[in-house]
Amino acid sequence: MSGVEGKVVAITGASSGIGAATAIYLAEKGARLVLGARREDRLHAVVDQITARGGSAVGTVIDVTRREDLERLTDTAVARFGRLDVLVSNAGTMAVSPFDELRQDDWDAMVATHITGLLNGIGAALPVFRRQRSGQFVNIASTAAYVVKSPQAVYAATKTAVKVLTEGLRQESGPHLRVTLVSPGFTNTEGVGKGASPEAAAAAARQRDEIAIPPSAIASAICYAIQQPAGVDISEIVVRPTVQA
Repeated sequence: MSGVEGKVVAITGASSGIGAATAIYLAEKGARLVLGARREDRLHAVVDQITARGGSAVGTVIDVTRREDLERLTDTAVARFGRLDVLVSNAGTMAVSPFDELRQDDWDAMVATHITGLLNGIGAALPVFRRQRSGQFVNIASTAAYVVKSPQAVYAATKTAVKVLTEGLRQESGPHLRVTLVSPGFTNTEGVGKGASPEAAAAAARQRDEIAIPPSAIASAICYAIQQPAGVDISEIVVRPTVQA
């Protein structure tokens, strides 16, 4: 199956930002969406927005750090639509801070969400894709996986892990599965500056307002990778503001 229309796409972190924008973008192209996120009210708002426009979407409350939640997401896709064509692992947190602040709970949250969450998604979707002899993983990393800037070291480390795990998965995927890494640069999402000191948050907000690209730009890149013919694997896409160094 090529194109987007009719494909069943599951998205984590779908209640806002890149996840929500991608859900809305793909729904307009005819995809059938299975959306997962922790915030039930925000999640259902995205589902309602899609269905009000004639699109097809269902939502399920999940926490990507829990294996059983990812299994429920993929099970929902198969039960509702009979298959799963794409898993977009987008859930993320960006609580950056200098090491001296010792914000170890934030470190743990980034490791659990970006690394454990990604692996939980692979564990849930890979058996489905193998049975179908088709499927695509789209994993969301960051330009921080390529260039480390203070005080983003822990965040960058986890996103580098996403990049490495995605490449390893691609090498093992065989002829029937596709694996894509999408690495956004500075994107206008609610996570910018979240959890930082007031000064750092204010600086991040100013930079966001000056140069950040909209989440729809990342949604377009994800769509580009999904819509390729089955024999074409878009392995890696980096999308950043033109002015971003």
